[in-house]
Amino acid sequence: MRSMKKSVEGFSLLFLLGILCLTPKIASVTDTLALTQSIKDGETMISAGGSFELGFFSPSQSTNRYVGIWYYNDVSIQTVVWVANREVPLVNTSGVLEVIKPGLLVLRNGNNDIIWSSSNSSISVQNPVAQLLDTGNLVVKDATDDKPETFLWQSFHHPTDTFLPGMKLGRNFVTGLEVHVSAWKSYEDPAPGQYTYSCDPSGYPQNSVKKGSVLQYRTGPWNGQGFSGVRGLRKNPIFSYEVVLNSQEVYYSYKLLSSTITRFTLSQSGVGQRWTWDNVTQSWTLYLSAPTDNCDSYGLCGAYGVCDVGNSATCGCLDKFEPKYPERWAEGYWSSGCNRKIQLDCHKGDVFVKYSGFKLPDTHNSSYDRNISLEECRTVCLENCFCTAYSSLDISNGGSGSGCLLWFGDLIDLRVINDAGQDIYIRMASSEFVSLNGSNGKKRVFVISLSLSLGVVLLAFSFILFLQIRKKRYPKLGKREIPGHILDRDHTNHEKDFELPLFELSTIIKATNNFSDGNELGQGGFGLVYKGLLEEGQEVAIKRLSKTSAQGPDEFKTEVICIAKLQHRNLVRLLGCCIEEAEKILIYEYMANKSLDLFIFDRENSKVLDWPKRFSIIQGIGRGILYLHQDSRLRIIHRDIKASNILLDADMNPKISDFGTARSFGGNETEANTCRIVGTHGYMSPEYAGDGLFSVKSDVYSFGVLVLETISGKRNRPFLHQGCHLNLLGHAWKLYKEGRELELVNSHIVNSCHPLEVLRSIHVGLLCVQQCPDDRPDMSTVIFMLGNEVVLPEAKQPGFFLESNIVVNAEMSITLLEAR
Repeated sequence: MRSMKKSVEGFSLLFLLGILCLTPKIASVTDTLALTQSIKDGETMISAGGSFELGFFSPSQSTNRYVGIWYYNDVSIQTVVWVANREVPLVNTSGVLEVIKPGLLVLRNGNNDIIWSSSNSSISVQNPVAQLLDTGNLVVKDATDDKPETFLWQSFHHPTDTFLPGMKLGRNFVTGLEVHVSAWKSYEDPAPGQYTYSCDPSGYPQNSVKKGSVLQYRTGPWNGQGFSGVRGLRKNPIFSYEVVLNSQEVYYSYKLLSSTITRFTLSQSGVGQRWTWDNVTQSWTLYLSAPTDNCDSYGLCGAYGVCDVGNSATCGCLDKFEPKYPERWAEGYWSSGCNRKIQLDCHKGDVFVKYSGFKLPDTHNSSYDRNISLEECRTVCLENCFCTAYSSLDISNGGSGSGCLLWFGDLIDLRVINDAGQDIYIRMASSEFVSLNGSNGKKRVFVISLSLSLGVVLLAFSFILFLQIRKKRYPKLGKREIPGHILDRDHTNHEKDFELPLFELSTIIKATNNFSDGNELGQGGFGLVYKGLLEEGQEVAIKRLSKTSAQGPDEFKTEVICIAKLQHRNLVRLLGCCIEEAEKILIYEYMANKSLDLFIFDRENSKVLDWPKRFSIIQGIGRGILYLHQDSRLRIIHRDIKASNILLDADMNPKISDFGTARSFGGNETEANTCRIVGTHGYMSPEYAGDGLFSVKSDVYSFGVLVLETISGKRNRPFLHQGCHLNLLGHAWKLYKEGRELELVNSHIVNSCHPLEVLRSIHVGLLCVQQCPDDRPDMSTVIFMLGNEVVLPEAKQPGFFLESNIVVNAEMSITLLEAR
């Protein structure tokens, strides 16, 4: 996979619209096809101004034949913008396109069967013709009538994956016609895929991407300037755009303001992309795309939840709201959303709170009035107990805007857009804002203060009583059993968070059959891991630190305190610990399939993991790292991401383990130095191994190595390749530069892999292992690139791609934790 400046072949492999025609042109006719004429395979029709051409083509790597329209004079890469028989391909070159009475355009196969036709019209004409217009619109009309409203049929009403200037995306309420864009099924098959892009006619207009019937992304409502959630769609010299809404129709359209060639496409993975043609580089340049990040995922944070990619936790609740299910919210399950802290009581009077800088919520359940002011809008909403929020309808004239947009029901799909967000006024209970001024206020202040004081006293008394009871019931589980070197004075602020169960050593001995060899699961850098069975029948994994373990008190303390706070589906869960006598033991949930390295590096076991499972594992690991870096209560840098530290449950879901080397950060800290380097050779980034500098980009590097290992089934270690001692990164880099990336793929997944998905994953892996940390993407970008078909930047040279010894500063010590 290459950037736009690569060859035509690389471009066509990445974009479904760069398609090569297998059969050369034999002859061309004019822009019009009459009753007595036909177009055979090899013949074409060209619009009057030479902008578009119609003919037969075959998609890349396919022998099927289709009738399509593509750019002609001004675009050197054959870019198909419309396909006629997208669901019924021709299997040979015997196809014939012709016009028949009373006004149909039909495609026949070699048996003279009609395999595709334009839709029927209630109007019949004696002299129908088909004409290719310079807009790219193919129309069927009366030969004597050029009025658009009297066209019998037009391709602009039946687009495929491309939205061209002049098209109307929306619905006609009179005729019932709905026009939407639908992605290709695959690069080889232009049949309708899973994704559609449309202008939603319910509520107030907003464009949306759906996968089947499930909403994936929406632009936010139209505000007179653009869509409230699309930051790149602003006034520009290239094109203008508008949304029209009246009693007859609603549609979104755009038109060109210059000679620049532009088009909008929907990729097969559901990404809307606007392209412009660059005459200098003779390639398509991406102008904007959406969705762009995790916060564009519809309803990610649930009702009244707010998505903000700039926060350590992606989802938060609006002010004066709280998570509906706090425990699940803390684990990263945000879809349940938030509730008001104080419920509405319409009959006692409600108020409105202004929230600024937001993508406005889903307008599916909304209404509007163009003719009233914002203050009048407030009155209308206040008088309707079902109205939950209001906002300006049109902000194109600046100021507070004009018109009124009202929401009914829960507010869904809010996100922060600091640079171009809008104001929204949300209904709140008046009791949230009871005044504390005056004599009544002073009384309230006194009562509240007295209540708080009594509450504090009662809380303290209850806590003391709890401690006394705990000491009597559980004398061996109290804090006094935790050695001072485990929770020392430097970590007193963590003690209140230390809520893990403390297991007795006798319980652990019984669960592991006295640490018998038969219960041993494996050996890590810090000691042995055993399978254990607790008395209640729960299977657990028990990590027993050896007395000579490289993990000292600090690492053990880090792992206990750090992981106890982490809850995510892709992180292994710590169930408890045992600190007794000279033992330091951690108890984890049991992973039935052990670790990833036992599958991807084993000749027989690797057959179990086909490409879909490997890709799912890669994405799961990425989500787990993203949680550590961005969404957990602490910013965590793992520092030892590797295949043996990725555990697999019974369903092959990946979970990151071993947090002994992890470091937590507070505030806006993102990097640090250390004089003691811990990690595994082959996974450590250059700046960490060489200078002791670690950051979130260190984990990104390790993740990139793991991606390439998972795809290839080879460890990142040196091996001889054409006379050069290259490691896996060097080998992958060489194949990438030569355009032969698919040679990296493990033989066991060749038959199950999706080539373009694999190519994208290899490309992302190489972006992660680039030499310079600043060149590497962060994990939120990595996740987005893996899951969406977007233009990827050119990968630069990776770090440590040749066989060499790691050079470490003399003042630093290094501990290499080799994979088991």
